[in-house]
Amino acid sequence: MPDTVVSPESGVSPESGADLIPPEGIEAEPSRLQRLAKLRTIFIGGLFALAVLAASYAAAEIVLPILLAFVLNLVFRPVLRILLRARLPQPLAALIIVLSLVALFVVVGVLLSGPVSSWIGRLPETLPRIEQRIRVLSSPIKSLQAAFDRIENIAPIGGAGGQHAVAQGSPLAPKILAQVWTVAGGAFTTLVALFFILVSGETFLRRLVEIMPQFKTKRQVVDISQEIEDDLSVYLATITMMNAAVGVANGAVAWLCGLGDPLLWGTIAFMLNYVPILGPTMGVITFFVAGLVILDPLWMAFVPAGLYILIHVAEGETITPMLLARRFTVNPVLIMVGVFFWYWMWGVVGAILATPLLAITKIICDRIEPLKPVGHFIGR
Repeated sequence: MPDTVVSPESGVSPESGADLIPPEGIEAEPSRLQRLAKLRTIFIGGLFALAVLAASYAAAEIVLPILLAFVLNLVFRPVLRILLRARLPQPLAALIIVLSLVALFVVVGVLLSGPVSSWIGRLPETLPRIEQRIRVLSSPIKSLQAAFDRIENIAPIGGAGGQHAVAQGSPLAPKILAQVWTVAGGAFTTLVALFFILVSGETFLRRLVEIMPQFKTKRQVVDISQEIEDDLSVYLATITMMNAAVGVANGAVAWLCGLGDPLLWGTIAFMLNYVPILGPTMGVITFFVAGLVILDPLWMAFVPAGLYILIHVAEGETITPMLLARRFTVNPVLIMVGVFFWYWMWGVVGAILATPLLAITKIICDRIEPLKPVGHFIGR
């Protein structure tokens, strides 16, 4: 191909013509207005995120059960599909799942009512027993015992004539009852929301796809939804199975060590293992205190807690990461920060939801081009 020659008649010098053609591979720097627009978008996005967090904190009694229902929907979606393949109507299949969940909680509650009542009856003896076993903690435990006695034995000051004070009901019972009603209300809201989410099926996803303007974005929404459902259902199912194994192992440890009530201790270990970091820490403390109260000699009190730590290390640091290595790659430091943050926001349930929420955020960021750096930062 002949070289292009710039003639003098064209009025354009070779130097000026070269100036008009930008060199290949060099991108023009964004203008000041473009940079300001990007900063404004980031600033508005940050304000929106803060507003959502503030609203979620203020409306936790409503937001938390609904969010928990959405997460449980991901867990039970494969079960729902199996029931639908059996030619069951979708409302009936959703009702079976919800009622099965309720029946499970009722059966576990009935089985645990006896051991829990027994330990509640032992509470007045627990602190003196621990004080007797560990003299080093005598001073703080005396303070706790005095506070416990004041709570249990609050009574009006007797009048003249040496009349005995008549003990009144402790304010501890109404507080516990209020907490029970709060938990029951949240559980009822969660189950109702779960039922309607299961019944609605893919309605929300279809509506979201319909409002997307381009086929590419429609496909992107479907891919994100499918990946979230697949990854979180596998994650939660794997965690549940491993927690059940941890519960069985710790129940056996409690029985072999002489703590008694293996169903109680296994259930405690199973439930605490859903809460990263905080749950195992509370488990170690619980098993150690139970050993102090029940076991003799003193060194035996350390055995249940030590075996609990060994079981948790084997499960949490070896087996579960190996099973989830391909699907779940999230920075453990961010998991720790997320657990503490969501615990502050929503309590124990927030700590349980911290890891799934972080995983959902990573999946969404990995699929949206402008947010890919955030997804890379969240990853391991």
